[in-house]
Amino acid sequence: MPTEPTTHFGFETVAESEKARRVAEVFDSVAPRYDLMNDLMSAGLHRAWKAFTVQLAGLRPGQRVLDVASGTGDLARAFAQRVQPGGMVVATDINGAMLAEGRRRLLDAGVCVPAAQCDAEHLPFADASFDRVSVAFGLRNMTHKEAALAEFRRVLRPGGKLLVLEFSRPWEPLRPLYDWYSFQVLPRLGQMVAGDAGSYRYLAESIRKHPDQATLKSMMEQAGFVGVQWYNLSAGVVALHVGMRG
Repeated sequence: MPTEPTTHFGFETVAESEKARRVAEVFDSVAPRYDLMNDLMSAGLHRAWKAFTVQLAGLRPGQRVLDVASGTGDLARAFAQRVQPGGMVVATDINGAMLAEGRRRLLDAGVCVPAAQCDAEHLPFADASFDRVSVAFGLRNMTHKEAALAEFRRVLRPGGKLLVLEFSRPWEPLRPLYDWYSFQVLPRLGQMVAGDAGSYRYLAESIRKHPDQATLKSMMEQAGFVGVQWYNLSAGVVALHVGMRG
């Protein structure tokens, strides 16, 4: 019998089907404390990174936005305020626990957006349905990133914009300190706050396996995006990549 294709789960090599299951377990575990942990892990900087993403989205009333891997809905909430009147934001996530948490937080903020639990590699939307597609801190968890990027392009209208906010490769002199924080402090923080060191160890490892800035730019171009640029935030700890569907 043919063997199942493998991929990485952090620093482990696992079967592709096993990765999907284990990533789901990670986010089932971290969903209730996800925003608190983001604030602690980034000293609140994740809010500034997302605000910069919203600014570069350049949204106008009446536009349609797809927020992939929407999580607890920070970007969806900000986008929804900018596309009214007449616009729409759709939030998606492959993980039901994260999507439910995001829906709850959006409703608590008085924001109602359509939501769909789906795989970013197989989006249930028609071609050329959206003016913007965003994905924040989700692309690195996708097994077939090229397939996801192709789907993002498919559902964008010509001239539409993709925004990918993701951890990336920091400025070289910072890397020893960054590695120490990621592998020594972060799992301990996860254990103290969320009762889960293993999930946060995986998150640190998944960042190291994610393509660096130049590689992700090339992947976006190969998927058919044009004018791709990246913006290093916090010395490259995070990067925002922006490209357009030609």
